[in-house]
Amino acid sequence: MVKCSFCGQDLPQGGGKIYAKKDGTTFHFCSNKCEKNLVFLKRKPAKTKWTNAYNKLKTTMKTAKEHEKTSKEETKKDKGAKKWEEHL
Repeated sequence: MVKCSFCGQDLPQGGGKIYAKKDGTTFHFCSNKCEKNLVFLKRKPAKTKWTNAYNKLKTTMKTAKEHEKTSKEETKKDKGAKKWEEHL
């Protein structure tokens, strides 16, 4: 199965559109909406909220923030434990 070049949705066999640029690159689109956003409006899929690329980016950012948050908490706990050990 082919995926849409913009939104990442699976296309059924024989469905969708194929757009070929002058340099030979081809794009597969599931709808006119995807075609217009990529070709004519030159939007990036990662910045468009309804695409799979945006959702992947969003989830990776969430996990990175959670990892950063937990690492900060661990360093705070380590500092507190070290101060307690020095106190004893």
